[in-house]
Amino acid sequence: MSVPIWVNGELHEPGKAVVSVFDHGLMVGDGVFETIKAVNGQSFALTRHLDRLALSAKRMDLPEPDLAAIADGVRRCLEAAPAWPLARIRITYTSGPGPLGSDRGTAGTNTIIIVGEQAPFPATADVVVVPWPRNERGALAGVKSTSYGDNAKALAYAKERGGGEAIFENLAGNLCEGTGSNIFIVTGGRLITPTLSSGCLAGVTRALTLEWCGGEEADVPISALYEAEEAFLTSTTRDVQPIRAVDGKVLPKAPGPVTLEAMKVFAERSAADLDP
Repeated sequence: MSVPIWVNGELHEPGKAVVSVFDHGLMVGDGVFETIKAVNGQSFALTRHLDRLALSAKRMDLPEPDLAAIADGVRRCLEAAPAWPLARIRITYTSGPGPLGSDRGTAGTNTIIIVGEQAPFPATADVVVVPWPRNERGALAGVKSTSYGDNAKALAYAKERGGGEAIFENLAGNLCEGTGSNIFIVTGGRLITPTLSSGCLAGVTRALTLEWCGGEEADVPISALYEAEEAFLTSTTRDVQPIRAVDGKVLPKAPGPVTLEAMKVFAERSAADLDP
């Protein structure tokens, strides 16, 4: 079954859903995006994701997106799609067509919504620390922009070494994030995740985990990951995923008691409220 794609307010069959080849999201990565989970045809935490889309657009000096229209587009796409047990909604918002350079054009923005089936993640993850640090002082630090070349390179590097996710440190040598995930560690019984000032993305699942499960934000050296008693990843489509090994070093527990409790609480709370 082909699922229609929403482009600037209209649904199109996939083969007819097009934007200009001069779109700056393609040309120079001048855009932002969100990935949203859908369970049995129902989106999860849509309001939080749309709020973050607007914040990312603001931080990139893009025009304010029409969140009401986008929410309606998500609804229409889900209505046209099968009620898959798990699906991924991708919202992309770009500055629109522009010249062959970094200057923006004046034709207006483009917004695209695509829904596709999502396979469940493995029960545990092996992660690989990559040699390229995040720049926590960069203009796009913490922005969910379409400039994802460094993430694609890092994830390929990790998979070549048997990992399912790549982990970045930042320029200060502190633990930061994954390519599409946030990271939590347990050390001395404390549940810790890097601060937003580390340069990591303000993940929706990260925020909900802190609200529902406790924990603290702290800057910790990358070495703390190797020494952790437990560790786990959080992201929209993986929820809470225990980390089994870091660069081939198996952690003592995967999942350990703190991770198991976080998994339990997150599953219960997210099932009880689809738009927390």
